Amino acid sequence: MNAMFNISYGLYILTSKDEKMNGCVINALSQVTSTPNRIMIAINKNNYTTEQILKTKKFNVSILNEEANFELIKRFGFSSGKDTNKFEDFQNYEIAENEIPYITQGVNSYISATVVDVRDLGTHYEFLADVDKEEVLNNIPSITYAYYQSNIKPKISSSQQKKVVYICSVCGYVYEGDPLPEDFVCPLCWHDARYFVKSEI
Repeated sequence: MNAMFNISYGLYILTSKDEKMNGCVINALSQVTSTPNRIMIAINKNNYTTEQILKTKKFNVSILNEEANFELIKRFGFSSGKDTNKFEDFQNYEIAENEIPYITQGVNSYISATVVDVRDLGTHYEFLADVDKEEVLNNIPSITYAYYQSNIKPKISSSQQKKVVYICSVCGYVYEGDPLPEDFVCPLCWHDARYFVKSEI
């Protein structure tokens, strides 16, 4: 057991817009100062959302609540915006004042922000951003990653043959095989091997 897995995480949909609207699921978001009101997010360099934010310097974050379902998380967390239009046939969003979408179902609030600094963390970029607008949509509690694992993520049937797998702690992608290569990168959310948890199914 890795002590890092005991750190509490939320789940959020980070949205951006350049040539097209896009979004991805992240778990690294925190308020770092209240005066000025600033937040920090961290996102993998390989994400299409990252490319858009580097260009536009703007993004929205929708905070998932306990009514979020697996299909919503799957839509934004299990594919890449490089080859998928994540907003195709999707109506549960509005356009904020910064002309970037935010999610309206399965979330309790959203934040619009403008990047003021970028730090290279190796596999990820850290974006420091000023909060331009924040709005509470409802009072349904925010989900944690633990809540997602226990209540949202589909359960695997006990009748299936057990085998060793590695599960991405961000998007839920399952790597079959043992051991997990040290240089493995999740093909869905682009997080590296440190974010995978060994499990038996």
